[in-house]
Amino acid sequence: MISLTSTLLTSLICLPLGSLIHFKQFPGKRLVISLIQTFFGIPTVAIGLFVFILFSRAGPLGGLNLLFTPAVMVLGQMILITPLLLGLTIAALSGVDKVIPDTARSLGASGFQMTIIVLREARFAVMATVIMGFGRAISEVGIALIVGGNIRGFTRVITTAISLETAKGDLELSLALGIILIFIALIVNILLNRLQPR
Repeated sequence: MISLTSTLLTSLICLPLGSLIHFKQFPGKRLVISLIQTFFGIPTVAIGLFVFILFSRAGPLGGLNLLFTPAVMVLGQMILITPLLLGLTIAALSGVDKVIPDTARSLGASGFQMTIIVLREARFAVMATVIMGFGRAISEVGIALIVGGNIRGFTRVITTAISLETAKGDLELSLALGIILIFIALIVNILLNRLQPR
């Protein structure tokens, strides 16, 4: 549920923002895109540490008392997958035939209408982007451990449970949880393939 929430919230931010970056021409646009792509592979523990410091008692947001709660785990995962969703949204829109937006403009479509048309053309690539973001979120362990605390029944997720059970020596349970994680990824990919046009 945490990964699903973070993916949905990040998508609501990144799809419009990625569209804006793609369609607007501004100084430093290539640099912005390069910076976004640079953060694709940022280590999850680095983000976890940053969020931990931010929300710890000595941190600037410590008074909110959000550390070791699902809310701060969602925030951490959102930071993690934002560059991925932004970059891949821009790439998906760039892959649409230039004739489509040009035709929309010539027919008098507004900027918003043109964006919707292009997003519709790139819908399967955009859906794949969202699914990749979900896959990145659900498979991470660093953020969940550092800012979630792996509290049973509250902030424990599959990846942190695998880490805990492996440390305890319960390899059978760890393996079972790992299979569940793989199964979730498989189901998501099957759904994506079913949605794609034949």
